[in-house]
Amino acid sequence: MVRFTSRMTPALVLLAGALAIPAAASAQTFTVQKYDIKGTGGTDYLTAENGTGRVFVSRGSHVMVVDGMSGNVLGDILDTPGMHGIALAMKEGHGFTTNGGDSTLSMFDLKDLHVIKKVHAGVNRLDGIMYDDFSKTILSINHSTPDGTAVVVNAATGDVVGKVTLSANAPEGGVSDGKGKIFINIENKNSIDVIDAKTWTKIATWDISPCDGPTGIAMDRKTNRLFVGCSGTSVVVDASNGKVVAQIKNGVGVDAIGWDQNEKLLYIPAGGGDGTVTVVHEDSPDKYTTVATVATFKGAKTIAVDDVKHMAYLFQPEFGPAPAPDPNAPAPAAGRGGRGGPRGPMVAAWFIAIKH
Repeated sequence: MVRFTSRMTPALVLLAGALAIPAAASAQTFTVQKYDIKGTGGTDYLTAENGTGRVFVSRGSHVMVVDGMSGNVLGDILDTPGMHGIALAMKEGHGFTTNGGDSTLSMFDLKDLHVIKKVHAGVNRLDGIMYDDFSKTILSINHSTPDGTAVVVNAATGDVVGKVTLSANAPEGGVSDGKGKIFINIENKNSIDVIDAKTWTKIATWDISPCDGPTGIAMDRKTNRLFVGCSGTSVVVDASNGKVVAQIKNGVGVDAIGWDQNEKLLYIPAGGGDGTVTVVHEDSPDKYTTVATVATFKGAKTIAVDDVKHMAYLFQPEFGPAPAPDPNAPAPAAGRGGRGGPRGPMVAAWFIAIKH
């Protein structure tokens, strides 16, 4: 079941639709609100700080820190040119951003958000980022050429301690099993690279067909299952051997995936079409039931989950009508997802909260 709130200021309620819920998954309730947090810049990934309610939202050249329960902006981390993602090393008290504009990570203090230093963690196209609690390191995931790389940074000191060469130049999300293995999606090969965190070497590459364009990745460490976000059909992978054990139907335009370990709920955002999140319950390691399809906002394709507060968050700017095209201008190159050409001014910056 999806419950709608009537609170309109500062929250604007979004419509959400629920599918019939099998007995195995039990009744589910989702409340959806959205807040205009203003600010400038586009977006890519966002990250929730488990248990605190803070959400770190990428805005291209800065990071907005938002209270997930109220939509209030708590802070702003500046000078993150071309940034894509945020990783948190909570035990070390540090956060890191991937800055594609100057090939650095911004290392910041989680208490007061001040930037401690810039870390040179790649040579070009820094994108995804993750924390590995086994090695206590941050990995920047880079679309380097000819092959992608993962640069390894000590989460306490910010020192670069290693680099892994990946199997292709379009790596996306990464996740750790907490026992010495790291799994990184390779979007243009429909595969997963397996990394040994003891030696910082790639030890395997797994084909994960029928997944098309794997982006976000999450893991249930208890069942040893990887959840891989793909356009149209996401997959569940046995982390011991790379076998695809389940397929999940979802929308298109997926660029991240969220996992609530305590509730055993998987959140798959789809920014294509009208914008939805498919919510799936893990009934058993190889069996999954879709319990809701929640309407969010068109274009919202990344997600972050706080599995202490049982909240999922998305962010997407809204743009007004595009200006009339210049008939003498050259045709624009299509961007990722087929988008290209001019767009209108930003009219809102929607921070979306899904409460379970």
